[in-house]
Amino acid sequence: MKIKKWDLIDSKIRLECGIFKIEEKVFRSPRTGQTHPFISARGTDWINIIPLTSNNDIVLVRQFRQSREMITLEIPGGMVDPGEEPLEAAKRELLEETGYSGDSSIYLGAVDPNPAILDLKCHTYLVENVQLTSKPKLDGTEDIEVDLLPLADMPKLIKDGQITHSLVITAFSLLELHRGGFKTLRA
Repeated sequence: MKIKKWDLIDSKIRLECGIFKIEEKVFRSPRTGQTHPFISARGTDWINIIPLTSNNDIVLVRQFRQSREMITLEIPGGMVDPGEEPLEAAKRELLEETGYSGDSSIYLGAVDPNPAILDLKCHTYLVENVQLTSKPKLDGTEDIEVDLLPLADMPKLIKDGQITHSLVITAFSLLELHRGGFKTLRA
């Protein structure tokens, strides 16, 4: 049996709540002919940045995450503003969250964070030779502490559960693919 795309019968925005619009979509199954409602969150694309210093340190951020009520260790990231290109959002978020900027940006790719319920992509950039060039400019919902750790420590931080954000772990996977596979980082 070959999977077929389902037909969209109807869609309605049920709730607008800040960064997401909650949409109900009704689809018809090509296999059964029955219709089924699904809920999805619509939003703008996200970006992640792997900021690498000339010493092979990664600029990381520690921040409080309200949904999980915990402090996390992550790479800088954020939302792409309306009308903004993902690369510009990456440069802006890196500077705003950390005060760092770099001299080159390499697009590592994009992933669908959860295509079952989200309609957006997360783009990942490697920014090399980053340096501290200004003070961070945090918005009212951010409390961020900047930390520099060796790139070589990332596998251990992931394995030990110190880095748990799935999109951050995915970003390091994209970095490994960019560098030719999963050979350069060793736990």
